[in-house]
Amino acid sequence: MTELPDGWSVRRPTLDDAPAILQLVHASDIAAVGYPDYSPEEVREALTEPNTDMARDCWVALDAGGRIVGWTYPGNATGASRDFIEVYVWPTDGLPAMRPLLELMLARVAERKAEFGHETYEVRAGAVPTETAWIDLLTEHGFGFLKQNARMQISLDGVSATPPEPPAGVLIRNVRPDDEAEMRAFHSVIEQAFLDSDHRALPYDAWRKQASALDEWFVAEADGEVAGVLESSFDSDQGNDEGWVKRLAVLGAYRKRGLGEALLRRAFATYAGKGRAKAGLGVDMANPTRAARLYLAVGMKPLYEANIYQKII
Repeated sequence: MTELPDGWSVRRPTLDDAPAILQLVHASDIAAVGYPDYSPEEVREALTEPNTDMARDCWVALDAGGRIVGWTYPGNATGASRDFIEVYVWPTDGLPAMRPLLELMLARVAERKAEFGHETYEVRAGAVPTETAWIDLLTEHGFGFLKQNARMQISLDGVSATPPEPPAGVLIRNVRPDDEAEMRAFHSVIEQAFLDSDHRALPYDAWRKQASALDEWFVAEADGEVAGVLESSFDSDQGNDEGWVKRLAVLGAYRKRGLGEALLRRAFATYAGKGRAKAGLGVDMANPTRAARLYLAVGMKPLYEANIYQKII
């Protein structure tokens, strides 16, 4: 590992570090895109996701004063042949930790490849185009550009709390969180709908444990079955005025029938009714379902794009 400056160190994180980690990520976000774009919920998920062990897979970097100035972790909840890695550093002050953290993570990923029993392994990482130092470091370590994701948003100014009627034969309603069969059907739609995309799958039990904001989860029923779903995400930051669409999925047989738009309109109406000023989501621009077209059609606009880089080991 490349040496850190005198007095700096690395250690394993704990959940007690979550507030300091969130401050770090927010500082990184502000430098890259102009505003914080990460929630306390996402920090907890990253540290506790299946197949991510804080004691083996994650590191934080500390400067000479003991401040957390860097954080790295992998993501591969199912043990498939792909890890998505993240390295965050404090702008300017934390740059000396970027290379050591990436080197630690790449060494750990090689071990995870063997532990998961794969002969070849794909490693992915993301970078906003303004993060030139990070992109240069990824390129130096053998990563190549793969595709782009986009962060999209829509203003809810003037949006009624009463959603428009869905297409004929389609019922849009709240999920029934106490109905185990329905929750499993909800999860199944997500996994089936994203088979042909870059979706990071989660086993049902792990997904269920992460569930929040269930009063903002919606089901599209068609032909007597759960054909589409929308999962919102709760941001526990006080004062947050954005409703977040974490996942929107429609089964292939029911696409191009207006279910996706009807689910979005229901979510937008719900967010507006709660006083949210805007709604947002992330989209894989290479998604073969061309989901970005739907989001543009309902009035969402891209705030920024993030490059995805890939390395095979």
